Amino acid sequence: MDLPFDRPSPVTRRWRVTGWLLAGVWLFFLNIPLFTAVHQAQPWRRAVGVGTLVVFGVLYVLIFQWARGLRQAHRPIPVGRARASVGLLLALGLAGIPGTAGDWLTTLVFVAAAAVFLLPPVDALVVVVLCALTPPVAAALVPGWETESTVVFAVLLASFAMFGVSRLAQRNGELRAAQAEICRLAVAEERARTARDLHDILGHSLTVVAVKAELAGRLLELDPARAGTEIADVERLARQALADVRRTVGAYREISLGGELAGARTALAAAGIVGDLPDDLPALPAAREELFGWAVREGVTNVVRHSGARRCVIRVHPDRVEIADDGRGPAGGHDVAGPQPAGGGHGLLGLRERGRRLDGTVTVGRRPDGTGFLLRVTVPVEPR
Repeated sequence: MDLPFDRPSPVTRRWRVTGWLLAGVWLFFLNIPLFTAVHQAQPWRRAVGVGTLVVFGVLYVLIFQWARGLRQAHRPIPVGRARASVGLLLALGLAGIPGTAGDWLTTLVFVAAAAVFLLPPVDALVVVVLCALTPPVAAALVPGWETESTVVFAVLLASFAMFGVSRLAQRNGELRAAQAEICRLAVAEERARTARDLHDILGHSLTVVAVKAELAGRLLELDPARAGTEIADVERLARQALADVRRTVGAYREISLGGELAGARTALAAAGIVGDLPDDLPALPAAREELFGWAVREGVTNVVRHSGARRCVIRVHPDRVEIADDGRGPAGGHDVAGPQPAGGGHGLLGLRERGRRLDGTVTVGRRPDGTGFLLRVTVPVEPR
């Protein structure tokens, strides 16, 4: 299946261009050492200074984009390559000293920022401290170099800003991963819902088809006319099941309590079970009526399939629906009011899931007199 999070979005492409701009705009601060290099009296110093600064700037942008791409792909940045990248930037800054003199210290701002973005926290902290200490130490050791207090401040400020950028990139990556997981879970839930609905629809319809086909087989010689009627019902039910499946796949199917009661009456009669069904129904909210319709469908399907009953009683109240029979009762002979036990049917499991959406409860067990089978679905009624 082609999921939305599997395809690159236009936003991602726009941000790819924006990433180049974010990395390149800071190269403006290399103008001080570049100005010094351009005004060197000796051509070789000028060439060394300008050349190392150009390579430094290009390498910085490429490293930034490489690390940013890994973060967006939720892949870790290799520590060895990250250390090598920071070391290469530092080496280029040092190599430009003949052409940039003391102004090479400006490159330490970029080295510190790259360390924060690329390296683990402890390694990055060590690099930032060394970059901040280098200007005053170098000014004390090298004659003619002035104390670059502004470089120290810029190193600390750039490191703090890059720390915020890296954390923001990390959070954005986690957010995108969470959104992708939500989409995946939504697709899985929709598949499960469709499978559950198909099971409930086909389980009921095919049960009635099987009962009517068996009845038609017995009547074929005794009462051919009635057998033909049953076969016609089988054809109608099969077409109805096909239509239900199509509507379910298209997510347009609606379940009504009245329609399910009418279908239950037909199914019980075909199975030779006396049905005691209500003639009048209370006014119910749409969601509760749909849930009660599913309960009638599931309950009658179980009665026809498994109960061996002779009589089935269905009662509908504003807050609950009950389907009871006088058959053999639930397996194990005890009430099951909690979660569906392992190995139980998918129909009751689906009914419990639907009930939970309305804060309802599904009870499966014996009737109050200790015989037969009782399925009760109860939904709290909001006070008026």
